Amino acid sequence: MKEILIISDNQDRKHNLNIILSFMGEAVSNTDYKHALQTIKTKPDLFCIFLDGEIPEEAEEIIQKCSVLPFINIGFQLSNDVTFPNLIGSLFEPILLPNMQELLSKSEEFNAKNAPSNTKNSGKTRLFRSLVGHSGGIQDVRKLIEQVAPTDANVLVLGESGTGKEVVARNIHYMSKRQKGPFIPVNCGAIPGELLESELFGHEKGAFTGAVGARKGRFELAEGGTLFLDEIGDMPLQMQVKLLRVLQERIFERVGGTKTISCDVRIIAATHRNLETMITDGKFREDLFYRLNVFPIETPALRERAQDIPLLLLELVSRMKANNEIGVTFNEEALRSLTTHSWPGNVRELSNLVERLAILYPNGLIDLKKLPSKYQYGNTEISDSGLSEEQSEREALNELFGSNTMLSPDNHDAMNQHEQGQAPISPTVSASLPSDGVNLKEYLSDLEINLITQALDQQEWVVARAADQLGMRRTTLVEKMRKYEISRQN
Repeated sequence: MKEILIISDNQDRKHNLNIILSFMGEAVSNTDYKHALQTIKTKPDLFCIFLDGEIPEEAEEIIQKCSVLPFINIGFQLSNDVTFPNLIGSLFEPILLPNMQELLSKSEEFNAKNAPSNTKNSGKTRLFRSLVGHSGGIQDVRKLIEQVAPTDANVLVLGESGTGKEVVARNIHYMSKRQKGPFIPVNCGAIPGELLESELFGHEKGAFTGAVGARKGRFELAEGGTLFLDEIGDMPLQMQVKLLRVLQERIFERVGGTKTISCDVRIIAATHRNLETMITDGKFREDLFYRLNVFPIETPALRERAQDIPLLLLELVSRMKANNEIGVTFNEEALRSLTTHSWPGNVRELSNLVERLAILYPNGLIDLKKLPSKYQYGNTEISDSGLSEEQSEREALNELFGSNTMLSPDNHDAMNQHEQGQAPISPTVSASLPSDGVNLKEYLSDLEINLITQALDQQEWVVARAADQLGMRRTTLVEKMRKYEISRQN
């Protein structure tokens, strides 16, 4: 797998970048400025370089000397006097995953335009990125692909519909020595049994009614490359016998022909069915199964790798933008809800959902309410949530105090003393109201504004830290600041 190199003398920055890139499933290595050029020379298979711009002069020198590699500047603004075609862009802290994904896609485009056409690993990183994720299941799949790709062994890809079995097959092909040859997919379940033989082996003129001319089959079209037999479990028994002969002898005849044709084709088969059960039921040949099942790879269902959904969404949106299509982004509540769904259609269902949302909300922010009802789990916590007034007040109490208790008006004095540098008075719980009553809604709003302002002041208006101090999510605090029009100028 191609590697990403980080050049920095800042240990914290290198550590943070390592965490993010490893989370995205990328292979990462590190070096410092002193050994940067020497390290680059020893790594011929670099995908891109993250360069700490803290020392602009040295950074620009490295970028200039390594003009065939894409660079991403981190943390600092380089000189505006010189432009570098291989400087893809800059990332400024805090680093966000969507920005990172966008620059990696641009690096991929740079490599595609500038890499030699005979580069062995051409397209490898791009294809592997379609198997994004850091879950154990998908990491195992990537490892198995790397192990089997250089060989000519037959591969059987197993897994539910929509898990990306063809993606696995294409990765194997493009990482193999056959990558320059054709990749020919055939869906055995989509072609009627009486036509499947002609589709695979071709036919001669007059072989059957309608055969007005000779035609090559998929085996001939895949010569020197890879033939992908999808849904092999749907292949009729009589065709299984003929396929077995080709796998054993590497020869076949066209329908209606007598000339024996040799073939040099790698076979990758895939199915969502349990072939061993079909063997027991007499619906699949055992000898063919063992011919195909030389190297099995099982693709995990999406529900088994729900932690990968945020990265998959980034990849899907990135592809849409690369094709000049409109994308979308998802907030925290929407992501949490999507990871809860069972995904019977797996990655294909997720891809269709992203496309649908991009049409409905072009370039929009998708929250829980915008998801189709079948994907909605839990409640949003934004202020414009559609909750009743009573529910909103109850949620405000729970969020502020973690219980159903109400603070007494004496707490205003405690907060005033805190602001004046005096020791704060511990809040007390009151079960009685003042004789003249109290406007609960206004009281809670004033109290919430006061606590939010205090937290922001104490954390120097760093919203993430203030949200942590208040025990709420950052997005929730941002919505409350908008609701109460709280800004630093106030």
